[in-house]
Amino acid sequence: MKKHILSSLLLCLFIVGFTLTAQAQAHAKKKADEATEAWRYEVEVAGTGVQGTYLIKVWSYSKRSDVAIEQAKKNAVHAIIFKGFPGKTGIAGKPPLTTNVNIEEEKKDFFTDFFSEGGKYMKFVSLAANGAVAAEDRLRVGKEYKIGVLVSVNVALLRKDLEDAGILKSLNAGF
Repeated sequence: MKKHILSSLLLCLFIVGFTLTAQAQAHAKKKADEATEAWRYEVEVAGTGVQGTYLIKVWSYSKRSDVAIEQAKKNAVHAIIFKGFPGKTGIAGKPPLTTNVNIEEEKKDFFTDFFSEGGKYMKFVSLAANGAVAAEDRLRVGKEYKIGVLVSVNVALLRKDLEDAGILKSLNAGF
């Protein structure tokens, strides 16, 4: 009898723990989406990636470091499309994929879906170093974290996808 009660109690504790963990993860993703809407980030070139990719460091801000790391993927793709990034000694910077400063607003429905949780942006980005963050890339700024994450973005596939969707003009257009 005691064994049955103990096993039932352990099962209940396991279920409650699993539920709380799942809710915490969902909350972190929701916070990442909310914070991403403000598009608060900084980008710097981190090195040369393989052909067709950019290797960049994205600095994202959040009250929770895990949320900042999750945001870094969206921020990286956003930077490649809309902002570009400066170079540094020996490594050239890159301009944004689009020169139309209004495209994000003009194609709002597309980009809302594109950057949604698990959205299409995920096809083009991966965390370098398995998402590990060096100690010097984890800073406390006031009440939030500023986290630097190395990210690889497949720009060739991203450009092709945006061209196919009619967001960007083909590089061959008009020739």
